[in-house]
Amino acid sequence: MRAIVTGGAGFIGSHLVDALVARGDEVTVFDDFSTGRRERLNEGARLVEGDVRDAAAVKEAFGPGVEVCFHLAAQADVRVSVERPDFDLEVNVLGTVRVLEAAGHQGAQVVLASTGGAIYGECERPAAEDAPRRPIAPYGAAKLAAEEYLATYNRLQDGRHVSLRYGNVYGPRQDPHGEAGVVAIFFGRLARGEQLRIFGDGHQTRDYVFVDDVVAATLAAPGRSGVFNVGTGIETSVRELAEACGRVAGVEIDLDFEPPRPGEIQRSVLDPTLAERELGFRAQTSLQGGLASTWEFIREAEGERRDGAN
Repeated sequence: MRAIVTGGAGFIGSHLVDALVARGDEVTVFDDFSTGRRERLNEGARLVEGDVRDAAAVKEAFGPGVEVCFHLAAQADVRVSVERPDFDLEVNVLGTVRVLEAAGHQGAQVVLASTGGAIYGECERPAAEDAPRRPIAPYGAAKLAAEEYLATYNRLQDGRHVSLRYGNVYGPRQDPHGEAGVVAIFFGRLARGEQLRIFGDGHQTRDYVFVDDVVAATLAAPGRSGVFNVGTGIETSVRELAEACGRVAGVEIDLDFEPPRPGEIQRSVLDPTLAERELGFRAQTSLQGGLASTWEFIREAEGERRDGAN
């Protein structure tokens, strides 16, 4: 099929582009490289450089014949959303509207990369798609608003757009120095021989899902409609994660505890039952296996970074 991936030079987006190209799809990458990396670009994909808030740039990226847009371009840092909620709103809501408008002109389907933890807020149990939605940070509110725009355009244009609520995605290519998730940050610090820093008491839990599994779920979404959780259904505390990272890296960990950060939830875990039933998706990668792959990537990247600095 002909597909466009917004944020296609980013962490998850570049993995998705690789998978699409590998199966023979015609792929356009749309990215402004604010967080994406040029070295991640797949040579088999067409590149259109631009900002997702720019209607003309988004329209140019679509071009004729696009069947599906995987919309991964986003402001994905909870801390930034707290400090700059207007910027978060522009990228995550206005940017989604720009994509929906361009898709409508082409009759294309939109698959939105959304978020589970930030939308559901505090979870008493694994959250299903119909669980109460109680975001406690602007990031979650903006992503929820973006989902509602998809649902509205489905009703307005008789569309079949899909929202995928990802868990805490981790894996190779996640940048330990940028808007990284905690796995990349922990491994980056271990590779540099630094102390691991935990905000809060370390008992807060997340549903950590490996990037290859996220790509598999995303590829299963075109042709469907609705909202689906993409996670493992397993919660792991930050302290447990730190210990697991230490075991994979083969080092003794040293923990430094800092005050909790605003906008961060204590318990987050997703119920993936609907995705398994409707998309045929079940996460295949164990936490141990995913951490091992991630550690190899970050250890090599940090080594190259040191060599380049010398």
